[in-house]
Amino acid sequence: MSDLTVSRHFVQAALSGAERLGLNTGDMLRDAGISPDLLRIEMARVNSDQFSSLLQIAWSRMDDEFLGMGPRRARAGTFATMCALVIDCPTLEAVYRRAYQFSRLFDPMATMELETFGQKAQLVSRIEGEIHDPDYFLRESILVIWHRLGSWLVGQPVELEKAEFNYPRPAHGDEYRHIFHCPLEFDSDRTALTFDKRFLSAPVIRDKPEILQFLKTSPADLLSRPDESNTFTGKIRALIGRDFSKPLPDFEWIASELHTSPQTLRRRLKQENTSFQEIKDLLRRDMAIYYLSRQELSINDIAEKVGFTEPSTFHRAFKKWTGVTPGAYREGERGNLKTQN
Repeated sequence: MSDLTVSRHFVQAALSGAERLGLNTGDMLRDAGISPDLLRIEMARVNSDQFSSLLQIAWSRMDDEFLGMGPRRARAGTFATMCALVIDCPTLEAVYRRAYQFSRLFDPMATMELETFGQKAQLVSRIEGEIHDPDYFLRESILVIWHRLGSWLVGQPVELEKAEFNYPRPAHGDEYRHIFHCPLEFDSDRTALTFDKRFLSAPVIRDKPEILQFLKTSPADLLSRPDESNTFTGKIRALIGRDFSKPLPDFEWIASELHTSPQTLRRRLKQENTSFQEIKDLLRRDMAIYYLSRQELSINDIAEKVGFTEPSTFHRAFKKWTGVTPGAYREGERGNLKTQN
């Protein structure tokens, strides 16, 4: 099963360029296993497999890795070519410098540039020309892809100290907490990611066979399936597991398993923009959405699987998470949604 889900907002935002160009986005959704009916539910979410498939379908049909939102077309294969050029770099700094030089070959460019000052490093957004990005999807994607690609190449998370954006906090701004895991600043004079300069000396540990395998699902997987294994959020999700039918481990046990104190763990989770309770709630939500796609399971069975002894309690919780009842959500997935109440 997919561990994570993706907000309806990102599904619709990813298709905004195709919509503007008059392409049949309904077919793209259905081919990715997403019912267009489901998107009528304001707080709907899709699993990461579906979102990854949707991005790959859209890139292929549009022959544009900017999805119709950029200042120009980025033909399919652009990202793969950049990866082939950076895989031989010795360090993360060399990766970012070479990737920027590659991006400058295209006019107008839409990329990230590495800047350093003191003990800090920044990846700064550089977008020239006119873009068509009403939902900020292109700008968000460039930040996420460059950050996660770098982390993958050096085999460790490049821990962000700040993410800033030169636009107001968008309506979906709460989702940024789970994307960047760091303090957020909107209405800034730049769009950039800040991290400790020490990461720039980290050696590239991946090789050409690994990059070939990586490229089979990238950059779609970089957007839909972030590697959280080295965040405290990801480690806690792994320790909790998927079996909510038995009592969950308490916070003190989790802290001891992570070789830290409860006070330190609370502070680190706060830095990652989350809490122990939120991690448990979102894991339950994602599991419930996954189980609802399995038609052989009754809603009462699903309630039990995600740790609710009373189906009515599950119904209330699910409606809080998604805005609709489990039954209405399942009808949306089937393409039979008649009401959102």
